[in-house]
Amino acid sequence: FFLLCLIFSFFSRGKLGRYPPWPGKIVNPPKDLKKPRGKKCFFVKFFGTEDHAWIKVEQLKPYHPHKEEMIKINKGKRFQQAVDAVEEFLRKTKGKDQASSHNSNEEKNRRNSSEERGKQSAGEEKRKASLSEGKLKKGTGEGKKRVSSVSSERGSKSPLKRAQDQSPRKRGRPPKDEKDLTIPESSTVKRVMTGTVAGFKWPPSVSEPVKDSDPHFHHFLLSQTEKPAVCYQAITKKLKVCEEETGSTSIQAADSTAVNGSITPTDKKIGFLGLGLMGSGIVSNLLKMGHTVTVWNRTAEKCDLFIQEGARLGRTPAEVVSTCDITFACVSDPKAAKDLVLGPSGVLQGIRPGKCYVDMSTVDADTVTELAQVIVSRGGRFLEAPVSGNQQLSNDGMLVILAAGDRGLYEDCSSCFQAMGKTSFFLGEVGNAAKMMLIVNMVQGSFMATIAEGLTLAQVTGQSQQTLLDILNQGQLASIFLDQKCQNILQGNFKPDFYLKYIQKDLRLAIALGDSVNHPTPMAAAANEVYKRAKALDQSDNDMSAVYRAYIH
Repeated sequence: FFLLCLIFSFFSRGKLGRYPPWPGKIVNPPKDLKKPRGKKCFFVKFFGTEDHAWIKVEQLKPYHPHKEEMIKINKGKRFQQAVDAVEEFLRKTKGKDQASSHNSNEEKNRRNSSEERGKQSAGEEKRKASLSEGKLKKGTGEGKKRVSSVSSERGSKSPLKRAQDQSPRKRGRPPKDEKDLTIPESSTVKRVMTGTVAGFKWPPSVSEPVKDSDPHFHHFLLSQTEKPAVCYQAITKKLKVCEEETGSTSIQAADSTAVNGSITPTDKKIGFLGLGLMGSGIVSNLLKMGHTVTVWNRTAEKCDLFIQEGARLGRTPAEVVSTCDITFACVSDPKAAKDLVLGPSGVLQGIRPGKCYVDMSTVDADTVTELAQVIVSRGGRFLEAPVSGNQQLSNDGMLVILAAGDRGLYEDCSSCFQAMGKTSFFLGEVGNAAKMMLIVNMVQGSFMATIAEGLTLAQVTGQSQQTLLDILNQGQLASIFLDQKCQNILQGNFKPDFYLKYIQKDLRLAIALGDSVNHPTPMAAAANEVYKRAKALDQSDNDMSAVYRAYIH
């Protein structure tokens, strides 16, 4: 049974109608996937993606009556592709129905022909029987034999009966392989070094129900064949566990509160230090997902909002660590990270055996290694987990988390990572996540500088900057990042979503990383100089897109 629908509003972060609608169809869920309690809901697969989720009945709308309205509202390429997928599905379904109808008519004609032949055969038998009865008068013995023969024929199946018995079965449920259902493939969550682990995929044919060895991730095993746009990621975040040959593992989390309330918050007490652009969004999502959180910030006033939302207040980092099971920290740079741990009333003073510390700051590998050593020396457990994203993605719980260090602690943080991010990767030993994060931000920062350079070159050569953006958005470089940063520049709006001073810091650290292994980074070095000029123009506390101003002054 299928129902084409448009998903209109999601209860995400406590607000209605925040995300755009998306076309989907109701399918059968895996047998061992429990239906969420509460209001009636259906299991929906979204067109144009490989994702699915439990959706409440009141959030579903029929497709056809609302199709044109939604196409006008949503101009995005991904949404149009999803609509095209719906139309293709409808065409195929219609074709199947027509073929089925045609086959049904042919079968009906065959049955009618069989019935006519059966009637003719029955009439012939009756005529022969009459002749036989007439011959009985000539000889009783011979008559009995012929009557017996006719009776025998009547006792057997007639041609009509045989034709009906040979016709296809029309009643009852169709065979399983005739159902037009799509069930996720079997998937097993495996541990490190046990091979590749595949997530759910939506194959064209029916496959076996899901069987997961790790029930903790059972509800969230989804995968995608292509990267969705942020507008879709905001509808359903994905959880995937995969292992590469390098031994790295990723966990993609689901926006379970918004869609089906499936995230079960850990019963461990969570601490969080640092309520900046990223930390504020992270703490808000931890609270909304039901975690018990104690917060601390250098500027205490920033804690007030979260206290109102249910957080507890810690007076010092040491107090937070000593009263919580797992303490997260997210601060600006290596110096801040060291001061937080090693300074007066710092993290280290609250560490004792069994206490866990997760540093989410973007720092260099040497800094994070030093912090790990002092934490472990006191009997604590350490995990580095820098995050890739910006303020908006932090608020939406769509960060990408790169983790390394204590694997057991990584797994203990599962519900927290699901609350704050769409994906988390485990990269092995301490220092790997720091290196990877710097490389990611080096690429991002260099790209941003190139965008700014292109827009200024277009301007000075008399070309339309808007047209340049339109062209880029139609090509292979099209991305949410490109569009948002270009819009910032065109509108002159540099409200910080990712501080310019922090991307310059990351470029500097990435260049140092290259130097440490004698690897050239000339592109990053050139971009770094542009950001340094932008900082000299007092752009440090603006968004990274303000690097544009380095080219026009």
